[in-house]
Amino acid sequence: MAWRSNLSKNLKELRILFSQSAPASSSTRSFIEKNYKDLKKLNPKLPILIREAANTEPQLWARYDFGVERGIRLEGMTEDQISKALEDLSKVGEALKS
Repeated sequence: MAWRSNLSKNLKELRILFSQSAPASSSTRSFIEKNYKDLKKLNPKLPILIREAANTEPQLWARYDFGVERGIRLEGMTEDQISKALEDLSKVGEALKS
């Protein structure tokens, strides 16, 4: 999981959107509860924005250099799949730099 410490090198901003109570957001809420502290500790200067709003579809958004953004819908994903999606977004940022 060395990619976690490289998030701040590959991303300019990470946004996580979800609903506070909708069942579709339960895995996303759980992922945040278990991983936010570690991600922030490894990437203290990376803005990690958590946006909760009623009836919001769970999504993960990454902003890269020059305002390029990529998003992934998280509905129906497990915590492991969400982690893999975040890793994939980090790899996109790494590829954009080269």
